[in-house]
Amino acid sequence: MGLPVYLDYNATTPVRKEALEAMLPYFSERFGNAASPHLFGKEAQDAVEAARTTLATHLGTSPQEWIFTSGATEALNLALQGVAAAYRESGKNHLLLAATEHKAVLDPAQALQQQGWTVELLPVTPEGLAEPDTLRKHLRPSTLLVAIMLANNETGVVQRIHELARLTHEAGAFFLCDTTQAIGKIPVSLPDLDVDIAVLSAHKFYGPKGIGALFIRRKNPRVVLRPLLYGGGHERGLRSGTLAVPLIVGMAAALQATLTELPAATERLLSLREKLWQGIQALYPSARVNGASAPRLPNTLSVTFPGLKASDIMARAPYLGVATGSACTSAKPEPSHVLLAMGLSPAEAKATLRFSLGLPTTEADIDLALDYLRVALSALAPA
Repeated sequence: MGLPVYLDYNATTPVRKEALEAMLPYFSERFGNAASPHLFGKEAQDAVEAARTTLATHLGTSPQEWIFTSGATEALNLALQGVAAAYRESGKNHLLLAATEHKAVLDPAQALQQQGWTVELLPVTPEGLAEPDTLRKHLRPSTLLVAIMLANNETGVVQRIHELARLTHEAGAFFLCDTTQAIGKIPVSLPDLDVDIAVLSAHKFYGPKGIGALFIRRKNPRVVLRPLLYGGGHERGLRSGTLAVPLIVGMAAALQATLTELPAATERLLSLREKLWQGIQALYPSARVNGASAPRLPNTLSVTFPGLKASDIMARAPYLGVATGSACTSAKPEPSHVLLAMGLSPAEAKATLRFSLGLPTTEADIDLALDYLRVALSALAPA
């Protein structure tokens, strides 16, 4: 039996000890409801506000601009549906989304399209980049919102968000940025990006699952949302429901610890990613990296193996934890919409594996992963 190697950190990460230790008291000794008016509730509420301040400090915002949610998917639904509901009578009915957005953006937009909204996909280059000139051509007087993610979850391609947001604002529209894959992997300053709405999810940066947050700009411009959930008026009325205090505390602790070691981790992960890629090239010379010429996350490698099927490689390397695309869509047989938008054929998209490294990844992990790939590729390579 082989040793498992996990190289799917873009799907999820283990909870780091700093986060776990911070959470534990709030499951037992400090168990108060943050909405309760007594001492126990105030203790919980103080912990929530301290966590909100931690997020704001590290991402360059005001604490009052953050709403806690169950994760990025809920945050994106609240952002898209909430903006649509708030501005339904504004005369603007056009939503413009990058073709490589996560399904948590594309699917809510599709639901809005069925309600009469005009939804358009913004083409990207073969490297996966949304170009300013292309955006400029697709903006309309009726555009309400543009959504372009900071870093793609499948390819790791990092967009030049500041320029895209500037063009969006000049057209009088809001800019939504899904920063879920970027935070904890590269430095992120929301004021520098100049976005109006952003989302994050703790389990992508070594925090607990089931908790995320939504950034809503308060001024220049002020963004108004309508809530999806009613029942208590929590989170300034935008997200009712008892706050998950332990998870909120754990998210803040994970973010602080992960960002503290980010510079050293970045250099190490880049070195390991290059070692992995050189090994793959030696094993399968026709392999190629998607988005190779674009800025990319230091931990992510999207590799197409021409002539093979990614599912066959995975079947012959059962102890290697990698992905054929987003963890949210890998169970579906359809080829990746991200890769198709970048110009890959369906066969090429189905021949692609995503390797995503994490803080626990070692050189030994890379060596073992290459051993597993060597066996799988040898069995699959044409005679």
